[in-house]
Amino acid sequence: MPKKLKELATETTVSQLAVKIRDSANQIWLAGLGAFAKAQQEGVEMFEALVAEGEKVQERTKTAADERVTEVREKATETWDKLEKVFEDRVGRALHVLNVPTRKDIDVLSKRVHELTAITKKMSEEEETHGRGRAHRAKAE
Repeated sequence: MPKKLKELATETTVSQLAVKIRDSANQIWLAGLGAFAKAQQEGVEMFEALVAEGEKVQERTKTAADERVTEVREKATETWDKLEKVFEDRVGRALHVLNVPTRKDIDVLSKRVHELTAITKKMSEEEETHGRGRAHRAKAE
């Protein structure tokens, strides 16, 4: 009989051990499922947080790039204006050396021609007025 009791005790211990192992395996399985669900939930939240952060970085980068483009454009415009001024000065000096009249010279001459034309026209009208009177007087005498 003692042998049967030992077997029963061992069987009970084995079945209890099997139950404990099954319960433990079930808890491990449930913990794994919980971890997976938590990772999925936090994964979506993490993804959304990363997208929001990416949008902020993109906006800052775009703003910085726009400012840089504006700076470069202003410097290029300044450089172009300086180059244009140098070109105009050099062309002006070359034309002066060749005695080519400037726009100002032509404008002064044009104004003077208009003045002389007006004076000539006025003198012609006076000559006609005075000349006819003399011609009529000569015929009358």
